[in-house]
Amino acid sequence: MKSLYYRVFLITLAVILASSILGFLASNTYYHMKLKPYNDEKLVSIAEDMKEFIEVEPTSMERYLRNAAALGYEIYVTDGQGESHFFGRSFRRQDLDKQDIALVLGGGVYHGVARFPNKPFISGFFDNRLSNTVGVPVQSSMKKYALFMRPDVLLQFGELRTFFALVGLLTILISILLFLISTRYIVKPITRLTEATKRLAQGDYNYRLATGRRDEIGQLAEHFTTMSRELERVDLARQQFVANVSHEIQSPLTSIQGFAKVLAQGDLRKEEREQYAAIVEAESRHLSMLSKQLLLLSTLEQGEEALNKKSFSLRSQIRQAVEMLQWQLEEKELLLKLSIPEQLKVYGDEVLLLQVWTNLLSNAVNHIPTGRSVEVRAEEGQSHTCIIISDTGEGIASEHLPFLFDRFYRVDRARERSSGRTGLGLSIVKKIVQLHEGNIHVSSSPGEGARFHVTLPKL
Repeated sequence: MKSLYYRVFLITLAVILASSILGFLASNTYYHMKLKPYNDEKLVSIAEDMKEFIEVEPTSMERYLRNAAALGYEIYVTDGQGESHFFGRSFRRQDLDKQDIALVLGGGVYHGVARFPNKPFISGFFDNRLSNTVGVPVQSSMKKYALFMRPDVLLQFGELRTFFALVGLLTILISILLFLISTRYIVKPITRLTEATKRLAQGDYNYRLATGRRDEIGQLAEHFTTMSRELERVDLARQQFVANVSHEIQSPLTSIQGFAKVLAQGDLRKEEREQYAAIVEAESRHLSMLSKQLLLLSTLEQGEEALNKKSFSLRSQIRQAVEMLQWQLEEKELLLKLSIPEQLKVYGDEVLLLQVWTNLLSNAVNHIPTGRSVEVRAEEGQSHTCIIISDTGEGIASEHLPFLFDRFYRVDRARERSSGRTGLGLSIVKKIVQLHEGNIHVSSSPGEGARFHVTLPKL
């Protein structure tokens, strides 16, 4: 497996190579489009100066051209009849056409530099072939010559080319070295993160990454730490959930087993037998309710429950939930206030939302003293509907509020357990509301009752 460090090295080389090629192509294109005509014009001007001197001092022609070649030019002189002379470094290719020689001997000017073909990977500036020259006619000692010349790049820029080549090579090598060294600054925290993920997969949630950096790596480490803490909390919650389920199942089973043994005895009075049988029935009912709610909660958690959403009247559904609790309201002489617009509709799963209202109203009815009141109020906003269920009971202490929606959490464990309630109702309510992309929260203080706020998005 190729390491990240090795991949960075290869990517660095590829980037440098691609950048060099693209840079050369761009520079060469600029030379052919802009610099080549300018270079041709400049060389023609120099050739014209040579022509003027030779025509003034024809006897010094050979010596003058030899000196010019020594100063950094490649020169070719011919009369077109077989007499030819080269001055300076030899041309790589002698590919000058006879028509071009005839053109210059006839008094024309040869623009070989400007006419040099555009080639992406060959720069005409450095190609010292004879066709890549400029030519002018020269009259010397009653004889006409064609003079072709171009700069001797190797002589003029030889040391400079070596200097720039050395600078470029050292720049590339030093860049690669420094880039690889600096890459360790990036790769090292990723290596630590990899080790942390392995330990996290093994169940070690206590590994912490340094989050002193403020770049993307630092943010990643910070998010990993947050994820680790959340997984630790979820794992602890799962363990607590298993322990709570075991306790909730074990307690009624113990009662059922104990009273079943007593009922098996034949010397019980009728009243005792009926009492013990009623206890067994109540505990069995508690187990049945617990299993149903656990199954529902598991289904909701896994997202297996496909929501059958439709639009329906909220007021009618709240009335349906109230009818299910009518006998409890009358028994405790509770006053119920409904403040829900007749035309108000909500969009959601009618069956699941009915369970939300029933559970919240049931909690209110069961927890407030006789003679108090419960109010259900609905408010419609632009993008959401808010349903508030409040009571005038004794309220809930602030230390209990953050845990009300946790599974098996009970404010009064002894009272709740004796009532046969499982402690899963509010967890199911919260999950149903979340599945509808809404939210639920509770506000309360001792002596002022409790208020459950349910917010559901509108269609």
